[in-house]
Amino acid sequence: MSEFKGIPIIPGAAAVRSGEKYRTAQGFTAIKDGVKSRDPVNRATLGGKPRWLKAPLASGAAFDAVRSIVREHRLSTVCEEAKCPNIGECWNAGTATIMVMGAVCTRACRFCSVDTGNPRGWLDAEEPENVARSVGLMKLKYVVLTSVDRDDLADGGAAHYAACVLAIKQMNPGTAVEALTPDFQGVLADVEAVLDSGVEVFAQNIETVRRLTHPVRDPRAGYEQTLSVLEHAKRYHPDVLTKTSLMLGLGETDEEILETMDDLRLIGVDILTLGQYLRPTVNHLGVERFVTPIEFERYRTWGLARGFLEVVSGPLVRSSYRAERALERNNAGLVNAVAGAR
Repeated sequence: MSEFKGIPIIPGAAAVRSGEKYRTAQGFTAIKDGVKSRDPVNRATLGGKPRWLKAPLASGAAFDAVRSIVREHRLSTVCEEAKCPNIGECWNAGTATIMVMGAVCTRACRFCSVDTGNPRGWLDAEEPENVARSVGLMKLKYVVLTSVDRDDLADGGAAHYAACVLAIKQMNPGTAVEALTPDFQGVLADVEAVLDSGVEVFAQNIETVRRLTHPVRDPRAGYEQTLSVLEHAKRYHPDVLTKTSLMLGLGETDEEILETMDDLRLIGVDILTLGQYLRPTVNHLGVERFVTPIEFERYRTWGLARGFLEVVSGPLVRSSYRAERALERNNAGLVNAVAGAR
């Protein structure tokens, strides 16, 4: 077995355990689930989840149909790669959040379970067409397109990302596209390339409050950098809605949540989503608290009072969750009420 810096490299990802290095089909190395294995963890101290964090099972005929389309067209989805708890609900509804530019990210955020590595410039030239065809097969009128960070590419993958959007628009002219993008290292010309592709919604996630940005996010990401990207997107294309997401349960205070909301409104962000951080593996950051449904409803009220067009807020909310319903102005149909949850 070969090694990299003393770490064994396992050929192929099928039997790889979380935190281990493996060699991808494209020939570069990656870390399974994005974060290296730590010292043995006492699982007895991890605790369980409260009753309101229950999601539909990932099974059913519609679920299988979406999975078949994804596999046939060699697509990656954030639903799978990020271990989203809503995959059962979304795939059974016939929709998926497509993740372009591969399943290996150049960054290693400590909350995220996407594999990390250096793809060394690899891209699938057929991906734009495959993405567009898949959107058509799923009959989507609204699709969220996201991606890994690709710091190995000169433009951060902006041109490829834009090509995917343009292909969707050409093949499915009635489909609205929400682009949940990387920060492109703050290079605004790359942000413009995505905006010029014709997206209706531009999203870049702030993820957490200013104080917790590091160690929660990769050192190459930044609170101010995300604000800069979102601010420029709104100035460059005022008609495009801007959106961001904040995870809760990482140790933030109510005062810091309010400060983040104010920072986002100052630059004109239109839509905010709030959800519970859930630890994807034992190698990732622990959960500091479980935010109750009643608290999520209070945070939604705070955000709406500050002028957001919509604040989608709830324990299982993720940035792309029920994204097509954001402008219904009803919390995407969610009801944050659990008896006894305080």
